[in-house]
Amino acid sequence: MECCIVSALWYVIPFYFLISLLCLIFGDADLTLQWACLTGHRPEKKLKGLVVWITGASSGIGEELAYQLAKCGSHLILSARREDELKRVKRTCLEHSEIQDKDILVLPLDLLERASHEKKTQTAVQYFGHIDILINNGGRSQRSLFLETSVDVYQAIMELNFLGTVSLTKQVVPHMTQRGTGSIVTVSSGAGLAGLPLATGYCASKHALQGFFNSLRTELADYPKILVSTVCPGPVQSQIVHNAFTEEMNKSVPTPGDQEYKMPTSRCVHLTLVGIANGVKEMWISQQPFLLFYYVWQYTPTIAWFLTNMLGRKRVKNFKAGMDADSAYFTKPKTS
Repeated sequence: MECCIVSALWYVIPFYFLISLLCLIFGDADLTLQWACLTGHRPEKKLKGLVVWITGASSGIGEELAYQLAKCGSHLILSARREDELKRVKRTCLEHSEIQDKDILVLPLDLLERASHEKKTQTAVQYFGHIDILINNGGRSQRSLFLETSVDVYQAIMELNFLGTVSLTKQVVPHMTQRGTGSIVTVSSGAGLAGLPLATGYCASKHALQGFFNSLRTELADYPKILVSTVCPGPVQSQIVHNAFTEEMNKSVPTPGDQEYKMPTSRCVHLTLVGIANGVKEMWISQQPFLLFYYVWQYTPTIAWFLTNMLGRKRVKNFKAGMDADSAYFTKPKTS
């Protein structure tokens, strides 16, 4: 019997590592998340009927989260500053799913108005009775050089991306600890794992979120049914660059850049929901070569520094020349 087991392992273990290697080379998510996609719970079954609060729900990843969660049958709380856009997202959710009008609460919210977060949370809890999942998605990116950027911009980034998220989480976590269950899911970024030129403040805010939620997860170890998860997407097709901070407050990005060669938002959100449904604590979601770059940063930082400097110089050069800075990372196919 033991001989049979040992003999079987000689075949199973190499096969497992072969599959893992192929997933690493050709996949668009970390190995844990990819295995969850293959063998784990389906979001449409696991998330049905759950109350999900989404910040930044008026566009981009937050908007797509609303659409896919509506199709899963989740009850939604949609928050962002623009109420008219939230109502538009709600209408689209109702048109393309089986949930009812009463299953979606439009709750305008400004992450910078931290004094309002307690009352907003009370409103959400009173409407549905509880909150199962908070998805911290609201925030803004950055596109400017450090030497040209006002300190006011750095303060604004940290106030919004970091402190705004912490403030809302501060209101929701006691509700979840009282119930003994829930999920706090925060959309961080690949920029929370590595350095990215032209985004020093954005990277700082995402690194801060990574450190905060890694620490919070440990503090909540006595609540095993509360998931604390961070999502680290790479380049995704969204409007985040259009609304990015620049070197001065209230100055827009002159050239948002090409979105075509980034990961589709729908794919990013699907993987995120798979991770939530399966309790994945940290999700790396990106197309190649960025996904492989995450692994390089994690396990061979010396090589990562070399690659970062090489690509970073090209990105900064493109930016200074008024070109699409992201073209340093993407190669467009030639047209005949």
